[in-house]
Amino acid sequence: MAQERLQKVIAQAGVASRRKAETLIADGRVRVNGRVVRELGTKVDPRKDKVEVDGRRLVAEKPVYLVLNKPRAVVSTLDDPEGRETVGQLMKAVPERVFPVGRLDYHTSGVLLLTNDGAMSEALLRPGSGVPKQYLAKMAGHLDVPELDKLRNGVRLDDGYVTRPAEVYVERTEERVTWVHVTLFEGKNRQIHRMGDAIGHRVMRLSRLSFAEITTEGLRPGRYRPLTGKELERLKKRYLNPAKRRQNG
Repeated sequence: MAQERLQKVIAQAGVASRRKAETLIADGRVRVNGRVVRELGTKVDPRKDKVEVDGRRLVAEKPVYLVLNKPRAVVSTLDDPEGRETVGQLMKAVPERVFPVGRLDYHTSGVLLLTNDGAMSEALLRPGSGVPKQYLAKMAGHLDVPELDKLRNGVRLDDGYVTRPAEVYVERTEERVTWVHVTLFEGKNRQIHRMGDAIGHRVMRLSRLSFAEITTEGLRPGRYRPLTGKELERLKKRYLNPAKRRQNG
């Protein structure tokens, strides 16, 4: 096996993303063959070198890529100090230590990807990646065309940020609510809730229908499945490979 960058080896072991691995190295928490290493450019042979993080030896795991139908009232983390149910508990039968790619709010349900491939996760979450994320939002009241156009063209959020163009259309209207499909190509914290607040229509319920065109069709809430070969190949071609080319360019 050829030598690999230390942060990649840490990410492949499912300990942290590459970016977080850089912090671990810089903080002196990583040892190679018993010696603390702080140089980010360090390369190692995972087959021969002994790599430890906080005293725990790393064993490279096979890459795992999963999609979970996250239920409402579940935290998108591996553990929760408040004792709430977590994604980590839903994934306890998975032998590898997988991490959520981004997160969904506590009360938001739907598509959540999980992987131990730090490079893939970073490629999907990288600003400017343009990964499409489709949601169905239940919004209070009835939206008129100018309000829909604001969501489509960009609205100013509570912190002054103006959202990028989004795809928006009405699914259906009921007596006091409107169900709206929203496709984002960026990912700000609680973005759709904040977009609704910006136009005066509170988001009452939210579900993510797809992430990078991957859906949970046929999956009950709380269930997960591996990505298909075609899904994984598409992710690599559209997001991971371009990210690698930029890093090496």
